[in-house]
Amino acid sequence: MNKPIINKNGSLLERAAEAYDFSAHFRAPAIPLDDLPPAPVAKPMAAASPPVAPPPAAFAPMPRPAPPVPSCQAVIDRAMLADNGLLVPGAPVGVLAEEFRLAKRELLLTARRLAVSDPAKARTMLVCSPKPGDGKTYCAVNLAISMAAERDLRVLLVDADFAKPGVMSRLGVPDGLGLMDALGDSAIDVESCIVGTDIPNLSLLPAGAGSTSDTELIASDRTPELIARLLAADPERMVIFDSPPALAASPASVLALHVGQVMLVVRADRTPESDIRDAVHRLDGCEHIQLLLNSVSFAPGGARFGSYYGQEDEGQ
Repeated sequence: MNKPIINKNGSLLERAAEAYDFSAHFRAPAIPLDDLPPAPVAKPMAAASPPVAPPPAAFAPMPRPAPPVPSCQAVIDRAMLADNGLLVPGAPVGVLAEEFRLAKRELLLTARRLAVSDPAKARTMLVCSPKPGDGKTYCAVNLAISMAAERDLRVLLVDADFAKPGVMSRLGVPDGLGLMDALGDSAIDVESCIVGTDIPNLSLLPAGAGSTSDTELIASDRTPELIARLLAADPERMVIFDSPPALAASPASVLALHVGQVMLVVRADRTPESDIRDAVHRLDGCEHIQLLLNSVSFAPGGARFGSYYGQEDEGQ
């Protein structure tokens, strides 16, 4: 794997270099004319009325597949979203919305390229950070809300930070059965744990009951089965995992094996380069790792990508 080079003066979203070789082409073998069989001699046929062509069929657009119906639906308080500095669906587009539009475009472009070779993994991504307090849950929630605004996607945000789950509380939604419960008990259908929201195209999967063997459960064969189940239930579903910090808990490195790409959130004012490199090394089970620089100070006329104005970072 070509790990990303950390460039302090470059773009705030650093894309892992990818090379695609399309030099191999399939061509049908040429057949020599001498090997072709002689053309059959047509027999004369009695004159007949010319056939009447059927009327052209009307072309109708393919219906969009219906999403699975969640067992319950939560109402998300828009005022609470605004108070917490999160994106508010339907609100006027501001700087924060534009920043996450730019971020998701890069992620969706990578997903489109991945879909050529691995359509399933192309619809999965992991949001992680090197250490606690870098803002990964804040970014995961905003990314999910932004992606849910896409016309052709339905987003499932999975709280996979089992030790310190925060997705449901950020959105003001009660916890319930979730990913860990479905991993530990094969009788629990993971789809029944999904909570729908009144934000169009956005649903949530709680972390579930805590366990002392969370890494072992994630590393079991049950995990790819559940991910495949989530993807098969809705062909337009994008699954986003909010994982524990890579340098603070081991599940992140295991989850990286099951996703198509990782968005690694780093904090501009305190994440050292050594931590970034260590986190990338821990997550190298995924070939596509992109960096999102969080908590950047605003400078007039400077780059604004990734800036969160007036926001408190998670854990503060």
